[in-house]
Amino acid sequence: MRTWQVGDVMTQEVETVTVETPYREIVDVLLRRGVSAVPVIDGFRRVLGVVSEADLLHRVECAGEPVHRRVFESRRRRGARAKGAALLAGDLMTAPAVSTYAETPLSGAARLMDHEQVKRLPVLDDLGRLVGIVSRGDLLRVHLRSDAAIREDVVQEVLRRVLAVRDGLVTVEVRHGDVTLAGRLDRRSAVDLAGRLAGQVSGVVRVINAITYEADDTVTDPAQVMPVA
Repeated sequence: MRTWQVGDVMTQEVETVTVETPYREIVDVLLRRGVSAVPVIDGFRRVLGVVSEADLLHRVECAGEPVHRRVFESRRRRGARAKGAALLAGDLMTAPAVSTYAETPLSGAARLMDHEQVKRLPVLDDLGRLVGIVSRGDLLRVHLRSDAAIREDVVQEVLRRVLAVRDGLVTVEVRHGDVTLAGRLDRRSAVDLAGRLAGQVSGVVRVINAITYEADDTVTDPAQVMPVA
């Protein structure tokens, strides 16, 4: 069963800069394109780092700062001040860049963004070359899928292809991304698997699994097996 990947939602036309791009030109790129960051690449389109609005704002932040405040400043503050004085992308960028691949599932990209506290990820090919960029907003696009498209995937991919459930045994209703499964199967393990797989379909918000079963094959003691009415 195929789930949506980064390549399905990423932006392929990416504005880039090089290490020699000056500060003012980077600002112009961000404002003109309406983006919050831009990858820094070399001549082979390999990503060297990323310059974000936060990197550029250090110049504004440090402007006019009294010299006496610099004596006991932290390492982080010294780094911010160094960027505040930088003039080229190579000195402004945050490196190495946190990146991903087009084949990465959206859930994996979302976890990476959360762990690294970044708002976007350059997308690389197998040779490390830039092929796109994906943002938090891009990852949310999966939840714009129609209920009809989600239902089709649950029926075709989960029930028919994976579980080989005969038509009519399980009904599927989808409303605003919420999937409700109802019906009856022979084994509890099949019921549990149907719920888990339905939850992995792209665009599903939650699964309400109301399928009942004939026998509980998840316990080893036959005396504990109680069919659900």
